Amino acid sequence: MTRRANRKTGPGRTFDACLGAIKNSEIHPSPGPRSLTTVRPVPLQFFVATLLATPPSLLAATFGEQISAEGIRHSFLLTGNKTALIGEDCETMWSVNERSRDGEVLADGNLLIAFAKSVKEFTRTLEVVFEYKLSPENSEIGTVSRLENGNTLITELGKKPRLLEIGRDGKVVATCPLQPETGNAHMQTRMARKTPAGTYLVPHLLAFAVKEYRPDGSIVRTIATDLPELGGREGKNWPFTAILLNDQSVMVNLTNGNKTVIFGADGKPQWVTTNEDVDNRFADPCGGNILGNGNLVICSYGQGKDGMPDVFEITREKKVVWEFKADGFKGAHEIHVLTTNGRPANAKR
Repeated sequence: MTRRANRKTGPGRTFDACLGAIKNSEIHPSPGPRSLTTVRPVPLQFFVATLLATPPSLLAATFGEQISAEGIRHSFLLTGNKTALIGEDCETMWSVNERSRDGEVLADGNLLIAFAKSVKEFTRTLEVVFEYKLSPENSEIGTVSRLENGNTLITELGKKPRLLEIGRDGKVVATCPLQPETGNAHMQTRMARKTPAGTYLVPHLLAFAVKEYRPDGSIVRTIATDLPELGGREGKNWPFTAILLNDQSVMVNLTNGNKTVIFGADGKPQWVTTNEDVDNRFADPCGGNILGNGNLVICSYGQGKDGMPDVFEITREKKVVWEFKADGFKGAHEIHVLTTNGRPANAKR
């Protein structure tokens, strides 16, 4: 991978290029928030509002670089030790000066972000239009997603580990108790998501399992990540993501195990990639996406070496086709890929 995607275009060129690509790609406005388990097109007004509302001085500020021999360029929301919306030319289109856990760009262009003690929905001008604060009986918040019904899904970790659905009025409308098999609050769970069937997929790190829950807290199925063929418990395959695919298989990033696995509906590994396949690009893989073309985008949260990618994209043939690097930065926790070369990425996360 030797070709570096052009990232030094000025604000005018960025706007013209993106707007032209959007008009030509036949993107239709979305009627409202979508579930994270469905393909989500990026609406036209999102780009127009973003680029028109962003001061030129901010657009000119770049962060990191994108490298791709195939000429791939993504725009994406990055959460973790930096919370920012990054354009295809690496311009910082929006940011907030606070570490975060999870987040997504909503259909109306607002940004929904999970922090350690709260969840906030921001406009482009940093106005907070929705906020949920951690319950006093728990220790931290893990993840967030906006559901098709308009509720906001949040995980709370602590003495009462649970999933909550919060209405637009801030009231709890549904509670699902979790079984993380540990009292270590920080290690109880990570990127939980709701399925089209109304169940919840929840990765439990120290249980070495992804569990699918019914709304009452009972378990539909358990996907074990400590299987012998993956190295057993000694492989430290702590599950971080649980992204449901259309065939009911599940993409799971395994943090300390430094691998990504797609498990079939029967819980057996269908596809496995390790550091041997990607020249040691895995470094505590945390969040990730599956793009509409089937490629996987993986965050290497623990990557601290300059010259190594903080995020990378790999094909099902295990070829790395895109990288994002930011020297001096460490801590890409989660990502929401929005566009690829001016067209919707159709990412699941």
